[in-house]
Amino acid sequence: MTAQKADLPEPLVEELLPKFFKALCDSTRIKIIQFLIEKERNVTDLITNLGISQSGVSNHLACLKWCGFVTSRKEGTSIYYQVTDKRVQKIIHLASQVIAENAEHIYACTRID
Repeated sequence: MTAQKADLPEPLVEELLPKFFKALCDSTRIKIIQFLIEKERNVTDLITNLGISQSGVSNHLACLKWCGFVTSRKEGTSIYYQVTDKRVQKIIHLASQVIAENAEHIYACTRID
């Protein structure tokens, strides 16, 4: 990340931070990221692992690509996806730790959903 991108004005950060987390709040996108953290995969692999349609996987991948969380590369007729930024992997790991320590409270929260 360049210094220019890291030094965003506070109002812009306040606007983008919720959007950043909204991109990650979808359970299918989280599963895709988790699969891609394990290893690079193509759409067929993701369809098989997730049990959703090709168009569904493609739409989620498009969101993750636009947000800069994943990239793709073409090999023959296949396109392979991978996690772009290792910090995304760290965010998922840190969130898992927070969840492990607060699972009962998070599960019981009636204000989320």
